[in-house]
Amino acid sequence: MALQQKKALSKTSKVRPSTGNSASTPQSQCLPSEIEVKYKMAECYTMLKLDKDAIAILDGIPSRQRTPKINMMLANLYKKAGQERPSVTSYKEVLRQCPLALDAILGLLSLSVKGAEVASMTMNVIQTVPNLDWLSVWIKAYAFVHTGDNSRAISTICSLEKKSLLRDNVDLLGSLADLYFRAGDSKNSVLKFEQAQMLDPYLIKGMDVYGYLLAREGRLEDVENLGCRLFNISDQHAEPWVVSGCHSFYSKRYSRALYLGAKAIQLNSNSVQALLLKGAALRNMGRVQEAIIHFREAIRLAPCRLDCYEGLIECYLASNSIREAMVMANNVYKTLGANAQTLTLLATVCLEDPVTQEKAKTLLDKALAQRPDYVKAVVKKAELLSREQKYEDGIALLRNALANQSDCVLHRILGDFLVAVNEYQEAMDQYSIALSLDPNDQKSLEGMQKMEKEESPTDATQEEDVDDMEGSGEEGDLEGSDSEAAQWADQEQWFGMQ
Repeated sequence: MALQQKKALSKTSKVRPSTGNSASTPQSQCLPSEIEVKYKMAECYTMLKLDKDAIAILDGIPSRQRTPKINMMLANLYKKAGQERPSVTSYKEVLRQCPLALDAILGLLSLSVKGAEVASMTMNVIQTVPNLDWLSVWIKAYAFVHTGDNSRAISTICSLEKKSLLRDNVDLLGSLADLYFRAGDSKNSVLKFEQAQMLDPYLIKGMDVYGYLLAREGRLEDVENLGCRLFNISDQHAEPWVVSGCHSFYSKRYSRALYLGAKAIQLNSNSVQALLLKGAALRNMGRVQEAIIHFREAIRLAPCRLDCYEGLIECYLASNSIREAMVMANNVYKTLGANAQTLTLLATVCLEDPVTQEKAKTLLDKALAQRPDYVKAVVKKAELLSREQKYEDGIALLRNALANQSDCVLHRILGDFLVAVNEYQEAMDQYSIALSLDPNDQKSLEGMQKMEKEESPTDATQEEDVDDMEGSGEEGDLEGSDSEAAQWADQEQWFGMQ
């Protein structure tokens, strides 16, 4: 099929407009110009994933004859190929011709061009066109986004959202949701995604992150519904496949999650969330070295996203490469700054080495001083207190964290600590709350079942006898699960990253 399309392209390239006298024939007037034909050919090449051929044919157009859409396509292709300098040049040429081309502005900011320089290229049009006072603030906000300054980006976009012209703007809401996600504020991120989705029921951009957040909270039924809705809109985007993959991953169906993540990457090789999904699935299947490749690619595409580094560090720790994990965590700390997230990530690695336990404690105290409600920091501090058997301190820490939020993991850990101090009834209550938030949380279920068995050993013995009598039925279910895993394992071989 691809060969036939390339032959068609070669025939199309021979089309030339008529260059007769001023009295052109009606047929020649209907023919597209040579430049337009080349642009259409480049579009075909990009659809065939032949980016080098697309760049070659657009490069053949003289610079003075390149229209804004040609320069924009060239800039995007250069950026995708990692050629930053020609990409910046092409984006700037777009802005010279079209000073309000927002995609070109975002492209320059993503390539580390300073916000002040980008703003200067739009200053004349801002001063002459009415109601454009928001644009300079918009550029400032996205400059913060691309430098990883999440807190200032959030405050700047919030100020923009309050203006009447940009109130309920779906793009701004999506950006705000993504920023809250990067800052580790899952609650506000979900709220903003829901708000954007209500304003635009056909919204696809960012829904992969939204689906991931819902799956992480244990709302698997909502994730399934979201995936179905997105597939009804379009199955040619990566987002529906990633959402379905998140549902499979948090249902512990890793082979299927791997296949769906690979399918998403096939549709969009720059999908960071798809790379993270596939990397996590590979890691949980014990294929750590392959997972590392995917997390490194995600870091290359999104160097300001902490979750990309977290995935890579988890792989290093899973393979007992503590030294590599420490080097990476220190680099993240220096690159992204000393915030609650980077402090907690570094402390997580320090907890793996007995020599650096005190350093981990200091880092976690600093993280909690900045954000007392940061769940990951609370979990790691509770883990440290559990090792030291300081259960009362742990209970106080967890109660304080749960005062203004409700989180499955925190309720479950509080239940574990309460069991350690013989507060069984309240521990049972905490496990129940955890399971109400995430019915699939296996550790909460195990904690509750363990307590029930301790309270009624006779009943527990009878239940075990019944389980033994029904063993044959369970084996059949397990066999079905294995066959399904094998099926998806076969499927993913077609999409595996080499």
